[in-house]
Amino acid sequence: MTTDTTGSAATPRVLRRDDWDKWYDTLIRAFGGVPESAEERELWDSLTEYDRSLGVWDGDDCVGTAGAFSFLLTVPGGASVPAAGVTMVGVAATHRRRGVLTSMMRRQLDDVRAWGEPLAVLTASEPAIYGRFGYGAATFQLNSEIDTSRVRLSSLPAGTDDVRLRYAVPADVVDVCEAVYARLVPSRPGMLARQPGWERVGVLDPESERQGASPLQCVLAERDGETVGYARYRVKPGWEHTGANGTVTVENSAALDPAADAALLRFLFGIDLTSTLVLRGRPVDDAWQYMVSDIRRCQPRLRDSLYVRLVDVGAALEARTYQTPVDVVFEVEDAFCPWNAGRWRLSGDAKGASCVRTADAADVALSVRELGAAYLGGVSLASLGAAGRVREVRPGVLAEASLGFGAAVPPWLPHGF
Repeated sequence: MTTDTTGSAATPRVLRRDDWDKWYDTLIRAFGGVPESAEERELWDSLTEYDRSLGVWDGDDCVGTAGAFSFLLTVPGGASVPAAGVTMVGVAATHRRRGVLTSMMRRQLDDVRAWGEPLAVLTASEPAIYGRFGYGAATFQLNSEIDTSRVRLSSLPAGTDDVRLRYAVPADVVDVCEAVYARLVPSRPGMLARQPGWERVGVLDPESERQGASPLQCVLAERDGETVGYARYRVKPGWEHTGANGTVTVENSAALDPAADAALLRFLFGIDLTSTLVLRGRPVDDAWQYMVSDIRRCQPRLRDSLYVRLVDVGAALEARTYQTPVDVVFEVEDAFCPWNAGRWRLSGDAKGASCVRTADAADVALSVRELGAAYLGGVSLASLGAAGRVREVRPGVLAEASLGFGAAVPPWLPHGF
């Protein structure tokens, strides 16, 4: 299957193992062409799911790439729902605006539906691209650069002093760190249950990614002999005429309780010869914001993170629970996946839900993109209504539905893919 002489897009085909190198080189070029280390390349080869990956070819040249990891995504209520993790999407610059991306998105969503997975999710290099395919920004992340020379921890939860910290070689404690992470997955919407092989991503440590900082370091938090948290970080030394001004950058961390989290944070604040602590990709409700003496000098910034696409509206809305009882008829617009279009009656509460086709009059009208944005409970249907993206048909119902769609804690994607 190749691009024809009129310049129209070729039909995507499933990736063959002997095509991976050429396929992956096309992806790397689409993201700037900077070579990866052999370690990185080998890891992503091992994680690629060939039967869920697509390529578009022009003769012998690969001109388009797209993949879909097999994920389980935590949704409100704690259930783990199958979700296609859309990844490795790239189009050769020589073949832009020929429908290559659209052809891959079309085939991919058809495949996801055939696999019986109600959700597709992705992180977007360019957010403007994916809305037209029905993806809505559903989670956000908090990034910050804390001036630890001027910001102190003004309060710490009870039990912080009971947590013991010790250094560990990151690769030697992968299993205990993964056990901590796995215990947290059901507790927050947006978290991904890591499949075998994904534990290697958190300790990937190519020198090219360090930007002058140290190799990856790790500290474990322990209580009564049990690991209750960890932090993986790098230190970049720095000096000026007034003294040391090094930077600590946390790559990933997790803790089972507030005291363990606070003990790790206090350690990171106090690393010698440093004056900046960089926290990236954290939950928007991260507790450190309420422990610091001066939030302004922490420079908190929000960024979009996980985008959600409902591939099967009925199955997706039935898979989660609702904070308060909801009984609402949605008029759903979905031009790209027309099997979702039409009216759906959602009835649910904290114990479960049903979502079925109906001929009843609509209460709320919206597109599948807005449903995706609100699905994990981090984006309010009422806020989308205020932005003109959701239309209330029956007065008062939007506030009720918005409350029901909320979650006890904001959703969070802990790592990219």
